[in-house]
Amino acid sequence: MKLRSQIDRLLPRSAGRLVPVARRRIATALGAVLLGLVALVFAALGDRLQLAQLQIVHHWPYAPLILTPLIFAGTAWITCRWFAAARGSGIPQVIAAAHNPEGSSKGPFVSLRTAWAKFGLTLAMLFGGGSVGREGPTVQISAAIMIAMHRLLRVPITSGVYIAGGAAGVSAAFNTPLAGVAFAIEELAAAYEQRVAVLVMAAVMIAGFVSLGIAGDYVYFGAMRQTLEFGAALAVIPVVAFCGGLAGGLFSRGVLGFGRSTHRTIVAIRARPVLLALGCGVLVAVIGLATGLTWGTGYETTRNLVEGEGAPLWFGPAKLVSTFATTLSGTPGGIFAPSLSVGAGIGNLLSPLFAAPVSVVVVLGMIAYFVGVVRAPLTAVIIITETTASRGLVLPLFATALIADAVSALVCRERLYHGLSRGFLVEEGKGGQSAASQEADGTGR
Repeated sequence: MKLRSQIDRLLPRSAGRLVPVARRRIATALGAVLLGLVALVFAALGDRLQLAQLQIVHHWPYAPLILTPLIFAGTAWITCRWFAAARGSGIPQVIAAAHNPEGSSKGPFVSLRTAWAKFGLTLAMLFGGGSVGREGPTVQISAAIMIAMHRLLRVPITSGVYIAGGAAGVSAAFNTPLAGVAFAIEELAAAYEQRVAVLVMAAVMIAGFVSLGIAGDYVYFGAMRQTLEFGAALAVIPVVAFCGGLAGGLFSRGVLGFGRSTHRTIVAIRARPVLLALGCGVLVAVIGLATGLTWGTGYETTRNLVEGEGAPLWFGPAKLVSTFATTLSGTPGGIFAPSLSVGAGIGNLLSPLFAAPVSVVVVLGMIAYFVGVVRAPLTAVIIITETTASRGLVLPLFATALIADAVSALVCRERLYHGLSRGFLVEEGKGGQSAASQEADGTGR
């Protein structure tokens, strides 16, 4: 209240209509700064907890067989019991909430309570070795912060506030400002309006500067400067795009199908979310112990592949199964970074088929599988270009993304995040359900 009154005193009362505009800009700027700081803290804590988990595995190799399933089950229980709106990626919640901006701003999908739960529970999943990413959760957390700041300053909540907060979250999470704008257009804005552009770009720019000023200028997955000759591109692109798009489409279809299936066995499994999470945790732990590489985001292995240091050929399939199990568990956590990691593994698996640099095939695999999962080609091209410094591959990346998108659409017609958001729209229409009933009817996915 004090902050709002102080800002009101600073604004010129004679400005008339300019006062609400100025207040909106101040709310956007303050929200972007705050969410940028939170994203940095989130990333730092996530990295430390992943390192701690790896140290536990190193000293007590079989500890994850107990620790991982217990953390999965405990996180699922806490989520179902108190924070149902925090489950999963977080992006579908923002998409669903943006359909009713003012009403949803007071609901659980983008509340600060949910945001803090998302923050803590995602970190718990990273410590447990779950194949989750921070990026989706950062989008939900950032949208909640942006909305809270607008409500504090009594600024009307529009869909643009959700879009700006989510886009700034992507920018801060990956240190990729252009990807934040592209993500806003492709995923968060069903009908992107010109008047929202300045709000989105301002939030992305401010959050990006916060990240740049504190963490410095860095390339998320390492620099890859190699290029692809035209002749080799004609051989590599169709194969990698088809395989990546097919695998990504099957992943999306599996996730959506599991949440909507009316088969008695699947319904019975969904009705016991804690036991489901426990079983998924056991599978993730077994894969992690067998491979030693599928824990957490997969960032280190992906970076090694991009920079040409290599990884076992089975890494991609193993990471895919681990990510699929983690996603079906219903626990909080994103799929951005794990999907890029799976894609890198698929590219590495296919690389022996071609007389092309392995790193190039790896990067094309990243974009092919990522597009296959999220069906956002422009966002994918910009994210890969900015996180791997592979600007010499822009045209091959675009070609791979477009082919992978077409292949994925044949396998799974509905885009994953928008499909998942339908469950949250149903919940909002019902005026809220118990956590158990949400899981039982499939809307919890």
